[in-house]
Amino acid sequence: MLCINLKNTDPFFCLATEEYLLKNFKDDIFLLWQSTDTVVVGKHQNALSEINYPFVIKHNIRVARRISGGGAVFHDTGNVNFAYIKNVPDSSKINFSDFTFKIINALKKLNINSTSSGKNDILIDGKKISGNAEHIYKNRVLHHGTLLFNSDLHKLGEALKSGSGVRYHDKAVQSRKSEVTNILPCITKNLNISDFINFLTAEELKSPDSSFYLLNESDLREINALAKNKFMTWDWNFGYSPKYLFTTLVSLNGADLNIRLNVAKGIIKDAVVTGSYFNSNDSLILSGELSGKRHIYKDIRDLLEKYSGKRTIKSSDNYSEQTEDKLIFAFF
Repeated sequence: MLCINLKNTDPFFCLATEEYLLKNFKDDIFLLWQSTDTVVVGKHQNALSEINYPFVIKHNIRVARRISGGGAVFHDTGNVNFAYIKNVPDSSKINFSDFTFKIINALKKLNINSTSSGKNDILIDGKKISGNAEHIYKNRVLHHGTLLFNSDLHKLGEALKSGSGVRYHDKAVQSRKSEVTNILPCITKNLNISDFINFLTAEELKSPDSSFYLLNESDLREINALAKNKFMTWDWNFGYSPKYLFTTLVSLNGADLNIRLNVAKGIIKDAVVTGSYFNSNDSLILSGELSGKRHIYKDIRDLLEKYSGKRTIKSSDNYSEQTEDKLIFAFF
């Protein structure tokens, strides 16, 4: 087994590395990596419905999509991501526990009693420390998961606190909300996150057929290209979301705003904006102008900019930057 520890904390590079190793190597692989603040959604999820979009935008948290299914997770540098990439004779017989038990056994050596949830999670005292997902490619499986070592749990909760199920109507995979905790408070010995990564690597290296592998220039060139052309793109991270209907009714400055958007591949196909916030003429024009726009913060913000200073907005005497933010985020 090849053991790889990535030093690059860019989530798009790291996710691209997983796909590259899955599809271009024949060896079994154990991979560890960290990333800066990112929400990572499952392949079949509606990205916007899984995140607290205003919080994500204001705190510069990136949104990425992985190639495996399952629910959304939060990454920061207090979290360790692990991946097993293995050749399998029969993909129908793959079991999550084939991989999670290795992590559970490793944690036991740190005197941590963790258990499997029976689904895709690893728990300590009933609280989630690890979410797991898998992807099959030919005769190889990618099994990967998070390990909350010392993550910012408040930021995690806020970034994933979407509360948007009533606004987004789709057939996308929904995340299961779970109570989470960190591993660090459960460790009795003095151990930082670098020590933890080294410990997990050492456990895998105990096998006589395991060795370190360092990505070479050719690997890095291919991974960077994959990250740029796929994992960093809006088309993959947002446009890949299943089609959905977005509906909401909000109150701004004492006026109501009713929004209805039909979205496919991340593009607004048709829109209806009504209510007393805009006058009837502007509501009609805005509804037409929304068609063809990407359902994303930048495109909505740019479109609404020309309305923010117009006297046709109800209660415009009380208009402010905060009002503008609320107006933009009303569309999400």
